[in-house]
Formats: sequence, C-alpha cells, structure tokens
Amino acid sequence: MAHSYPRPLRGLKPVPLKATSTLAVTLASALILAGCASSRGLAPEGHPLDADSLQTQRSLSGVAVSDAAFPRQDWWTTLGDAQLNALIGEALQGTPSLDAADARVRQAVAQAGLADAARKPTLSGSAQYVGIQLPETLAAPPLGGSYQDIAMLGLTFKYTFDLWGGEKAKWLAAVGQTHAAEIEAQAARLTLSSNIARTYVALAQAFDANDVAKADFERASSLLSLGRQRVAAGLDNQLQIRNAESAVASAQLQMQASEHEIEVTRNAIAALLGKGPDRGRDIARPSILQASTPTVPSVVPSELLGRRPDVVAARWRVEAAQHGIKASKAAFYPSVNLVALPALAVGAGNLGDIFSGDALQLLGGAALNLPIFDGGRLRNNLANSDASYDLAVANYNQSLIASLREVADAVHSAHSLDGQIASATQARDAARSAWDIATQRYKAGLGTQLDVLAAQRPLLDSDRQLTVLRAQRLAASIDLDRALGGGLVLTSPTSDSDIAKASTP
Repeated sequence: MAHSYPRPLRGLKPVPLKATSTLAVTLASALILAGCASSRGLAPEGHPLDADSLQTQRSLSGVAVSDAAFPRQDWWTTLGDAQLNALIGEALQGTPSLDAADARVRQAVAQAGLADAARKPTLSGSAQYVGIQLPETLAAPPLGGSYQDIAMLGLTFKYTFDLWGGEKAKWLAAVGQTHAAEIEAQAARLTLSSNIARTYVALAQAFDANDVAKADFERASSLLSLGRQRVAAGLDNQLQIRNAESAVASAQLQMQASEHEIEVTRNAIAALLGKGPDRGRDIARPSILQASTPTVPSVVPSELLGRRPDVVAARWRVEAAQHGIKASKAAFYPSVNLVALPALAVGAGNLGDIFSGDALQLLGGAALNLPIFDGGRLRNNLANSDASYDLAVANYNQSLIASLREVADAVHSAHSLDGQIASATQARDAARSAWDIATQRYKAGLGTQLDVLAAQRPLLDSDRQLTVLRAQRLAASIDLDRALGGGLVLTSPTSDSDIAKASTP
C-alpha cells in the first residue's frame, strides 16, 4: 500500500543522531564544569528565635488572663467617646500615610507579577519592510536602476527551562514581599488609629489642665485682692502682695500654656486625618474617657506571632529572603533556553509572494548557558542573599522581642498607674477635706479667707497631678491594645517550624 508523506520544507534537514549525541555530551560536560563556579563555603548565619524561648511567666504573673483578651478590631470604641470613634473612622477612609502604604502594596504585587511572567514562555510578532534602488553606476541592469523590496513577517517563541527552580524561587520571594507589604499596610492603619487615640487623650488632658489653671488663676487673684486689702488695713506688708502677684503670673502662665497645648493638639489630630488645621477647630472637648482593666491572652507569646503586624511582616520577609538564597544558588547551574523555537519568518522580494509556501522558513534552536569564570559575581550575589536573609532574621527576632516588651511595659504601666491614681485620689480627697474644713471655719467666723485660699492650693495641685496620671493610664490602655495587634486578622507563614527551617535553606 502506498503511503504519502508531507513535502519537507525547503532548507530544513532532519537532525542526525550524531548531533543528538553531541548535545548530550555537551550537557554532561557542562555539568562537570559547573564546579568551576562553586557556592561552597557560603551559608547564612541567622537563626530565627523560637517564641517559646522568650519567657513571660514571671513578668506577667498576677496579670488577669483571658482567652478573649485580644482586642477587637475597633478596639478604640472601648474608650467610650463617640467623637473619637468618628475621627478614627474618618482617618481610615484615606490619608497620605495610608495611600503610601497601599501604593507599596500595589508595587509589590506588580513585582510579583513580573517575577511570575519571567517563568512563562513568550511569543512576539514582528513585521518589516525594506526597499532599495541601486543606481546603474553601482550595478549593471537588471539589478541596477530597478527597485527591490523585501517584506518580512515573523513570530518568535522563547522559553527558559527552570531546571533548578531558580525562577520559581524568585517568584516565591516576590510573593513573600507582597505578603509583607500587605501586612504593613494593615499595620499603617493600626499605627494611625493608635496615634489618633493617643493624641485625643492628650487633647483631653490639655482641657483638664486648662480647667485647673483657670481655678488656680482665680485663687491667686483672690489672694492678691485679699493681700491688698490687708496692706491697706495695715495688717500686712508689701511682701505678701509681691508673693500674690507672682502666684497670679504663674497661674496665668499655666493657663496660657494649656490653651496653646489645646490648639497644637487639635492641629496634630487634623494632620493625622489628612486635613488642614481648620479641621481641628471643629473638634470639641473630649468626653470622659474610660480605661479598660489590663488583661493578656493565655497564649502569649506563641499566638502573638500571628497577630502583631510588624512580627508577621518580618516573618514573611524571612520567607522571601530564604527563597532569594535558593534563586541565587540556582544561578550556579547550567540553564537551557529555547530561542525562536519555532520562529516563523517569511520573506520575499515581491509582496505578492510573501504568503507563498516557497517564502516560508522555520528557524529554531536551543542555547545552553554555563557559568564557569565570572569574576566572583555569582558568589558575591549569593553572599548578598545570605546577608539579606540574616538581616531579615535579625529584624524578625528584634520585632518579636520588642513586641513582648511592649506588652509587658503596657501591662506594668497600667498596673502602676492604677496604684498611683489611687494614691493621688487619696491625697486629693484629703486636700478636699482640708479645704472644706477651712471653708466651714471661715463661714463660722473661726478662720480667714486666707486660710481658705491657702487650703485650696494643695487641692489644685492634686487635680493637676490626677489629670496627668489619668492621661498616662489611658495611653497605657491604648498601648496594650496596639501591642496585642489591634485585633487585626493577618495572614502569616504556616508555622514556627517553617521559620526555624529557614535557617538552613
């Protein structure tokens, strides 16, 4: 039975067995020569800390423990101020700091897309038209004096075999950096909300300090008026008047300072909102803020790893750096590239013949690249990747240590301030009692107005101290919510063991 076979394209010949053998020998030789560019002796030195090795039992002993102690995502609502809730909600709609964080995320996503695209084949098309007319002085007819043209259409296919996983490792490193950028964008929102809450507390303190300063100014003014009356009656001398004038000036200074603090704090909140200073003029006096009782989760420190944005982002950067080392190591091995396989190019000296079978050509081939001597480029690149990994591990370790310290500091500050507030309240109650007694004695004719005003001074000092301590206590509550992750739901590497394994990539 007769068989028909397709007519082979012109200019193409089957690859002989000898050529195939030659390619195999070349590849084997390349693998042997690969030892010329070696990564021997290069390895990272960093080792991620095990969270359980950082003990917190004694530091957090006596602290209330609750399985539900991680803050809610809207943790600031526990402070009990509707205006604060509205301000943070307004800020989270968008500010320059959040816009910058979101732009970094989009940039990281694009970089991951580029790394992924490098792993895939490419196909490109081209078209070219060239025309020339040679003068008869250069060439005799029929070539000379005639117009010649060439039209070419081409398709080019390229693909690099990822034999050693280097391209995949680059892509995974970019993915890790993307995850880190996404987590840091959430961290920016936590930072913004906590900064607004802290500044709002400072605004409340400034208003309270202004109240105390006004009361002190009235007291000092009354003392000055009384002193002048006593001097006029011959009961005192100018020394009492000068002392009273100094007290009035000092109280006025405190009042002016608190008023200035109110204005600049409003400006600071407006800036955090991404608005101009006039926005701060619309912020009313804060209502009474409530500080929650400090509690910590029973799973600290282990579960804190998955809730703190800075720690989670640092873990992703460790993962990315680990893949970076793998990509640098893969560069030491041979690579095989398919270039123009197949590459379709058609050309003709006449436009009418461009699509004819006689004008069709197929070109293709493979390229084997092998690093042998490169002046140390590959080794230095790997050393840089090792150092980048060590840096990422150090940042992760530092973030972990800092996070536990911030939790402990916030808890200790809250407990200490609770005790200080209790003592200061006792002192204020005693001062208030002394002032009440002096007032009653004055009304009964047993004391003087001077006694009343003198007894008022310790009371005002206690009020001033309490405004500072209460603001510090509210700040400690904010710091604890922030230290525990602010209720954010984060995506992190699967387990601590994965991070531990990263020390030996």
